[in-house]
Amino acid sequence: MFQTDAFLPQFARLAIANILSNLMVPLAGLLDVAFLGHSADIHPLAGVVLATVLVNYLYWTFGFLRMGTTGLTAQAVGRNDFDTVLVIGLRHGCLALIIGLLIFMMQQPLGQVGFSLLSADEPVKASGMTYYHALIWGAPATLLNYVLMGWFLGRGQSGKVLLLSGVGNGAKVLLDYLLIVQWGWLSMGAGYATAASQCLMMAIGLLIIAQEFWFKPIAVEWQTLLNPIALKTAFLLNSEILLRSFALISTFALFTNLSSGLGTEVLTSNALLLEVVTFAAFFIDGLAFATESWAGVLHGRGTTGGLVQLLWVAGIGSFGLGISVAIACLMVPDPLFSLLTHHKNIINHLKQYVIWLLPVLGFGSIAYLLDGYFLGLTSGRILRDAAMMAFWIGFAPMAAIAFYTRNNHLLWLSLALFMATRVVTLGTQVPRTLAPRKSPV
Repeated sequence: MFQTDAFLPQFARLAIANILSNLMVPLAGLLDVAFLGHSADIHPLAGVVLATVLVNYLYWTFGFLRMGTTGLTAQAVGRNDFDTVLVIGLRHGCLALIIGLLIFMMQQPLGQVGFSLLSADEPVKASGMTYYHALIWGAPATLLNYVLMGWFLGRGQSGKVLLLSGVGNGAKVLLDYLLIVQWGWLSMGAGYATAASQCLMMAIGLLIIAQEFWFKPIAVEWQTLLNPIALKTAFLLNSEILLRSFALISTFALFTNLSSGLGTEVLTSNALLLEVVTFAAFFIDGLAFATESWAGVLHGRGTTGGLVQLLWVAGIGSFGLGISVAIACLMVPDPLFSLLTHHKNIINHLKQYVIWLLPVLGFGSIAYLLDGYFLGLTSGRILRDAAMMAFWIGFAPMAAIAFYTRNNHLLWLSLALFMATRVVTLGTQVPRTLAPRKSPV
């Protein structure tokens, strides 16, 4: 039975811990941008922005390692099935290491193909390739961290997520300052700082798990890990989340690539505005992750009780956060963006487009929240279909017009339409999830 008195404080604690954890990621990224943005040459910053498009394809495409792990783990927790909780972590952890090692070994051809498809000046591309080849050393650790974070989130252990995020991002900032500012490695320093911080984060996560199970017998057989039915379920869910993630990544990748086609100044200005979107998204994802965990637990218990209240509480909080960030940037753009770059021409240029943060973050905040809700229910097909429709119907047509007319306002409109389409397509599926379900016997 769902109890409101127990839900609100538990949800609040989980959400606050997730927000603090998530905030560390964009804050570290903003400092990364600030260190490069205050260098004498703008090419290292533009190169990192360009390379991030490729890196996002390589890493975010496998975001299902985090998302699928959280939903499946939370549902197992709801059923009080600890053996399955452990198996999910081991199964996804092995998959993460295999994929990470493959990315590392294939870094050369992946980089050549990726950068050949990206539009930019040669100095920008050269800085981007330097960043990419340094960062890729952390590929196995990065993907395993996805699983670690997802597993801890699924178990409602947000304190451990907060610890890992603090260690990883704190190390990244310190290493960024050392390698970029002190040693002058610029884009290469940014790449090595990220890779090293991910390795440290992985080591701490594995130590936490080792400490938890140090004196406990673990009897997991290969037959259990390779159970055909469980593997099929995981494969279907992960493939659907992969396609959903691919659509989202492609949207932001095309947005960045089309921005570069409008000139280095537009690329840099849009990149700084996207840093704000990323900052707000990680902030909002704190509520989305809490929603994901709670939706999974309630689903695992076999009851829909509390889902409506969960959506209302998380939805209001998410929308409020997204709009607040947009309004802050709209009201005081100069002091905020001057933290990221001292190039006045870039700040003056981006002020023409800062208004677009209102619809992008307004619709985006609800979209991120609904993503978390359906991830908790492991409704991969709904997420996949919504993302595909948002890309092909919401984003692609207007983005094509923006490219043809070379109009940056229309390009931002395409991103706003992408977010709005996600809200509509996901929102129409919510009532179907609220039908009463019988509790499992």
